[in-house]
Amino acid sequence: MNQFFEELGQQWVDAAQERGAKISKPELESRIALELLELARVAAHTQERRFAPLTCYLAGVAAERLRAATQLDEEGVAAFILEVRRKLEAENPRPT
Repeated sequence: MNQFFEELGQQWVDAAQERGAKISKPELESRIALELLELARVAAHTQERRFAPLTCYLAGVAAERLRAATQLDEEGVAAFILEVRRKLEAENPRPT
């Protein structure tokens, strides 16, 4: 996606290796990244701002569990995140 996330992915690999585990480098697909950023925006504007990172973390955990259970592709993961984001927006409309 970009250099920061490339390097961050390698840092996760290195940290896992220090704990005796071998993991593949996590990568961030651009459509999923955009959905996560939108999810963070919605969480920050409809709840407490500090909930935004935890909301994205939960989205990642849920998406990975769904992917493992269904073999979902990147487009499916992005659609999954979009679905929940839209529900959050509908339940917590921004004041006009």
